[in-house]
Amino acid sequence: MKVKKHKSASQDTLEKPIPSDRQALYLELHRRHKLFVAFWRFFLLFLFLLFWELGANTGKIDSFFFSSPSRILKLFWELCKDYSIFMHIGITLFETVVSFLLVFIISLVTATLLWYSTKLSEILEPYLVILNSLPKSALAPLFIVWLGTGTTTIIVAGISVALFGSIISFYTGFKQNDEEKLTLIYTLGGSKRDAFHKVVLPGSVPILLATTKVNIGLALVGVIIGEFLAARRGLGYLIIYGSQVFQLNLVITSVILLCLIAMGFYKGLQWIENRIERK
Repeated sequence: MKVKKHKSASQDTLEKPIPSDRQALYLELHRRHKLFVAFWRFFLLFLFLLFWELGANTGKIDSFFFSSPSRILKLFWELCKDYSIFMHIGITLFETVVSFLLVFIISLVTATLLWYSTKLSEILEPYLVILNSLPKSALAPLFIVWLGTGTTTIIVAGISVALFGSIISFYTGFKQNDEEKLTLIYTLGGSKRDAFHKVVLPGSVPILLATTKVNIGLALVGVIIGEFLAARRGLGYLIIYGSQVFQLNLVITSVILLCLIAMGFYKGLQWIENRIERK
């Protein structure tokens, strides 16, 4: 005969902690704050679009040069009918993601090598600073001469915009770790590899994530620069084509799509950052 064990109230309380009044109040205030911020963000965007549409329809602003939300939506719908806009968006997304991933991998490997070798960092640091200060748009014509026109040139242009600054940021983050923890690792007989994996890399995660969120925007900028000069597809190509034939609706539509893509990348990386911080 089985005897059912009943849990006491104290056991239930231990298994499912009940938040205190202060915790509940804090969570409620935090929720209201997020709702307040979200409301004003959408409200300001709504006002901007409303005044933009009214100004274009009443002639206060020239719709030929500044377009209007309704004209942009109409053009976007027309581009969706033949699926051409999805091809251009897909090309730009692919080039940006590849550029971003290569920047992250190359930066992480290079910064790791610089941290392991003090002599190497002293030799290469001035060159990294100089290369990072170069105007990357001036390098794009050279990439075309060296690599020709095509996807490879655009990806290299995207990498060049973000790479050197990313290496410097990663390496700076590696050097700013707690010296006492490193000393403790070495005192206990740990190697430099142990110090890197146990202290340096985990302690640099916030800086790596912050730099990564900047890199995705820079990679997108570099890709667009490359598409301006060496592409027949992509949103950068649409911007150049639209400006050449005075289809400014197409230009503004492409710019808005770029803004939405940048926001999507940022939100995605922010979600990854939150997941890592919770773990």
